Amino acid sequence: MASLDWLVLAVYLGGMIALSIWLARGQADDADYYLGGRRIAWWMVGISIVATQSSAISFVSIPAFVALRPGGGLSWLQYELAVPLAMLFLLLFLVPRLRRRNLVSVFEFLTERFGVGTGRLLAVVFMLSRGLATGIGVYATALVLSPMLGWHLPATILLIGVVAIIYDTIGGMKAVVVSDVVQMALIVGGAGLAIAVAWGEVGGAGAAWAALGEERRTAAQWASGLGDGATVPFWAYLVGGFFLYASYYGTDQSQVQRLMATASPREAQRAVLLGGVLRLPLTLVYLTLGVAVGAVFQASPELQAAVPADKLDALVPQFILLYLPAGVKGLVLAAILAAAMSSLDSAINSLSAVTMRDFVEPWLRPGDAARLRWGKITTVAWGALVTAMAFGAGSIDRTVIEAINKIGSAFYGPVLATFVLGLVTKRVRGGGMMAGVAAGVGANLTVWLAGWPIHWMWWNVLGCAVTTVVAFAWPTRGATAAVRPTGGEVVAVEAGVSRRNAGLILGGGFLFTLILVLAF
Repeated sequence: MASLDWLVLAVYLGGMIALSIWLARGQADDADYYLGGRRIAWWMVGISIVATQSSAISFVSIPAFVALRPGGGLSWLQYELAVPLAMLFLLLFLVPRLRRRNLVSVFEFLTERFGVGTGRLLAVVFMLSRGLATGIGVYATALVLSPMLGWHLPATILLIGVVAIIYDTIGGMKAVVVSDVVQMALIVGGAGLAIAVAWGEVGGAGAAWAALGEERRTAAQWASGLGDGATVPFWAYLVGGFFLYASYYGTDQSQVQRLMATASPREAQRAVLLGGVLRLPLTLVYLTLGVAVGAVFQASPELQAAVPADKLDALVPQFILLYLPAGVKGLVLAAILAAAMSSLDSAINSLSAVTMRDFVEPWLRPGDAARLRWGKITTVAWGALVTAMAFGAGSIDRTVIEAINKIGSAFYGPVLATFVLGLVTKRVRGGGMMAGVAAGVGANLTVWLAGWPIHWMWWNVLGCAVTTVVAFAWPTRGATAAVRPTGGEVVAVEAGVSRRNAGLILGGGFLFTLILVLAF
C-alpha cells in the first residue's frame, strides 16, 4: 500500500474512535450504554440494521459466490425472497409485542414467561451462535486486510480485535448506530469505486455481463425437495428464509437491542420497514461487484494465480490489491473496515448486554455506576473471546458467507419457536421448552455433522418444527408463574418441574450443544 492509502486508513480509524468518544459524553448508566437512552431516531436504526448486514463478510463472500463458487451465481438473489414475508410478520406480530416490554435483553421475556432456566438456556444459545459468527466476521475482515497490509493473518486478526474492543467499549449502542450511518455511505461508495475500476478493466458493464457464465445468470433454481446440500433450491430459500429472517430480525439480540433503543413501538416498526426496503438494493450492489470482478478474474492470469481454489473469498481482496490505484485502494479498504466495524461493534455490545442482564446483574448491588463499569468489562471480555474464535474460522467453509449462515440456521429455528410459543400459548411450560430447544438445535447439528444432503436453509424449518413438537409433547403439570423479588431477579416456579430437574435439563442441553459444536 502507498503512503496515501495508509493516510486514508489512519484518518478513518482515528475519526471513528473520536466519534465514539464524542457520542459517549453524558453516558451515565447501562441504559445509555446499551440502548442510547431509548432516544435513537428510527431512520438511523433502520440504516444501522442494513449496515450490520453489510459486513465485511458480504463485501468479500457474496461477490465470490457470484463469480467463483461452484453452483453459485445470481442465484444468491433467492436469499432475498423471504425478506418481505418475514418483515410483514415482524411488523404485525413480533416487534410491537416485544418493544412494548421495554427490554434490554430480549431473553428477559423468556425468563418472565418460562422461568430462569429457559431464559438463560436461550441466552447461552445466542452467545454460542453469535460468538462463533462474530469470530468468523473477524476472520473475514482479516482475510481482506492481510494481503493489503502485508501482514500475517494472525497479526491482522489481533489488530481488528483490538480496534473493535476499543471502539465498542467507549461508545456503546449510540456509537454503534450513529457510526453505522456514516459507515453505510463508505460501504456503498467503496463498492461503487471497485465496480467502476473493474468495468474499466474489461471494457464496461456489458462486457462484464457477457463474461459471466450462462449457468451463473439463473436467478432462481426451481428445485423441489430438500436440495443436495450444494445447489440453491428456490423453495429452501423461500420457506427456510422466512424462518431465518423472522428469527434474526425479530429475536436475535444484536438486532432487537437496537429496536429497543427507539422511542416507541411504532418507531421500532418503522426501523424494521426501512431496513427491509434498503436490503435488496444493497444486495444488488454486491452482486454487481461479483459480476464485475469475476469478469476481471476470467481475463487476468495474475488474478487467477492470486486466488487459491480453497480460499475463494480472496477474490475481492486480491482484486483491490492488484488493480486499484493509490488513494482509491485506501478508500475501499476504509469501506471494508467500515463494513467490519458495523457488524462487530453491535455483536460485541449485544453479547455484553445479554451477559450483564441475564447473568451478572442479579449478583450486583443496585447502582448505575457499577453496572456501567461491569458492562464495559464484559464488552472487553467478549471482544477478546471473539478474537480468539477468529483464529479457527478459516477451515469452516469455502466462502465465509455460507459458514456464518450455516451457524445461524442451526440455531434460528429453535429460537423463533420459543418466542412464538411464549406469545401465543400457555400450554408449553419451562421444562418442555428447554427440552424442545435442546432437541431442535441437536437435530440441526446432527444433520450438519453427519453431512446429510439437506440444504442449510431447511435447517431453520427443521429446528423450529422439532422444537415445537418436543415442547408440546413434554408432560405438563400445573402452571408456570414468574415472580420478581426485591433483588430484581425473575424466578420461575413450575409445578411438576423442580429447580433441580430444570437445572439438569438446562445443563444437559447446553452440554450437548457444546459437545457438538466442539466436535465440528
